[in-house]
Amino acid sequence: MIHGYHVILTMYGYWLPNDPRGSWSDFVGRWELVQFGRPRRTILKKSLLQLTPQEIAARNAAQRALLYPPVTLDDDQVKSIASGFAEVVGKSGYTIWACAVMPQHTHLVIARHTYKVEQIATLLKGGATRRIVEDGRHPMQKMKTEGQLPSMWARGCWKVYLDNDEAIMNAIRYVDENPVEEGKPRQHWPWVAPYQGLDSGWVTYH
Repeated sequence: MIHGYHVILTMYGYWLPNDPRGSWSDFVGRWELVQFGRPRRTILKKSLLQLTPQEIAARNAAQRALLYPPVTLDDDQVKSIASGFAEVVGKSGYTIWACAVMPQHTHLVIARHTYKVEQIATLLKGGATRRIVEDGRHPMQKMKTEGQLPSMWARGCWKVYLDNDEAIMNAIRYVDENPVEEGKPRQHWPWVAPYQGLDSGWVTYH
């Protein structure tokens, strides 16, 4: 039985469908990326440090072919995104057990709700986008055309199903340590709920 999800939201241009590391994509959705190969359905390498020089060169070439430059958030933009998440969590009552907002991707451990996790991810991204626009920190502000801003997010989300206490606690530990592994301070967000463990009377959250 699914009790939660490890969700990854990536920024625009960070993890392409035909990334040398592999991906969870079934197709390459943009024509400018087709020349760099088919989608790689399986994750082969989680870290950029594991890539060969040739693979790094291929990845850089694919990123240069994108319509917009890849998005990398600064510290203030990270704070805006976290504030946007907080607003959505406050309004919707979602239970988030862990969150790490990184410069090019975000990790979340989300409890199972009556809503699909994809819908929760969409609402979180929408709330973060609204807040970062209100704060005047949208990373693609200079690319605004006809009143429209390009999306700073990659499409959809990646998710891993968590079906027991151990899987949930491992995911929380991984997310909590993610900033530290990249040389950044551990993140503490007041809207992240402490994980209390599963009990025999488990029901989905509203």
